[in-house]
Amino acid sequence: MSTWPRRWRAGVLVFALACAWGAALAQSAQGNGMDINHWLLRVHEASRYRAYTGTFVVSAGANMASARIWHVCQGDQQMERVESLSGTPRATFRRNDHVMTFFPQARIAVAETRESLGMFPGMLKSSDTSISAFYQLKRLGDDRIAGFDTEVVHVVPNDIARYGYRVWSEKRTGLVMQLQTLDLDGRVLEQSAFSELQLDAPISVAKLHQLMGNTEGYRIERPDLQRVSAEAQGWQLSRVVAGFKPMACYKRAVVPPAGASGRNDDTMQWVFSDGLATVSLFVEAYDGRRHAREGFTEIGGATHALTRRIDAWWATAVGEVPAATLMGFAMALERKL
Repeated sequence: MSTWPRRWRAGVLVFALACAWGAALAQSAQGNGMDINHWLLRVHEASRYRAYTGTFVVSAGANMASARIWHVCQGDQQMERVESLSGTPRATFRRNDHVMTFFPQARIAVAETRESLGMFPGMLKSSDTSISAFYQLKRLGDDRIAGFDTEVVHVVPNDIARYGYRVWSEKRTGLVMQLQTLDLDGRVLEQSAFSELQLDAPISVAKLHQLMGNTEGYRIERPDLQRVSAEAQGWQLSRVVAGFKPMACYKRAVVPPAGASGRNDDTMQWVFSDGLATVSLFVEAYDGRRHAREGFTEIGGATHALTRRIDAWWATAVGEVPAATLMGFAMALERKL
């Protein structure tokens, strides 16, 4: 399915999420009596003002990818650059919610608007956040990662609907140095880690802004992405999946290949989060030439997909959650009567 999140983007978002709550997890190791929601809120503010540059690696099974990242904040302006060091060359720039991804080989630049990297910061702004009902914290000890002293914390799920996390956070700042996603038996599904890091790096916001705006020689593409409601698109869930709340819903126009017959169709993406894990429901018109088999697919690491035909529609649930959780979403999705 062309609208699935790219595997590397998923890795970047998971690592960005980790950096957004690493300092809070470090606070937990000191036993300050605050619940997980307060820890996450505190680190959300702390992480906004950290400047750093480093190389990090995402590994899942036999697959591995690496990238160079620059992050800086100046007032209310967040700037970030992520440059791939493996796979297809590309560089992604973010200025607050404006994102530009450059593909130098194809000479294409994709301009998008995203509500931050990942769902977690927005979830914290909700008054009904209930992360503490589904996760708890456990301190595991100390370690050393990429030359930095770290505290190790286990984010333990309270049920089998979500995975756990093992986190190494730098003692002085709380920045996450390493993150592992654990399956229900505690095995590592995937890992993100800094192999090299410079904290409080002298990064120029103006320079990043200049690089982001340098599109000379590139064809700029702007995906036709509209914010909608699932209900208005004719979809609903017959039952909720515990802990997961709807975060956003988008509609993207899908243009048939040149020479193909038929009308343009829209693909809907309905996003859910429990504050740490995310699940997306993709819905598009069924096409027997492309949609042949229903079932479960391991995309890689902690990310899985489950496809299901619903009359004239093809639904795909994608997320970093156990298969049973994806099944819960896929089977609950239905057309409104």
